[in-house]
Amino acid sequence: MSFSEGSGSDKWGDDGVISFAVRHVWLGMRAAIEDELAEFGLTVPQFATLTMLDSTPGLSVAEVARLCGSTRQSATEMVAGLESHGLVERSPHPTDRRAHQVHATEAGRELYRKARPAVRSREEQLESGLSPEVRRAAREWMAVLAAACGA
Repeated sequence: MSFSEGSGSDKWGDDGVISFAVRHVWLGMRAAIEDELAEFGLTVPQFATLTMLDSTPGLSVAEVARLCGSTRQSATEMVAGLESHGLVERSPHPTDRRAHQVHATEAGRELYRKARPAVRSREEQLESGLSPEVRRAAREWMAVLAAACGA
């Protein structure tokens, strides 16, 4: 739906609540990405975790939870699921006896490398109606808002 179509204008136009629009987009994108990840046996949070571990190996479960926007309990369960499939492993943190570091295994890195192009392809399909300038502006807008929110 475009911003100018019927009730969409009322909901998402200049007078709309932007956080609801962002949530609406996120839920739609999440469903689309979930469909792509199904063939790899991954959920969106699992893929997000492998993405984070690809760029920052050794995160704690608490850091995974914060970066995924979930509770520590949910992140613990999700990491345990990845671990049971041999995609990640936990090891004691070198300076915090209470924490463990999470690392992707070679199998986890390989699965991530296979799934990432499918996710990017689907995102490109979803963005296909946007000009490169609008894509850049949207990404900049999201980065600024994420920083303002402390994310």
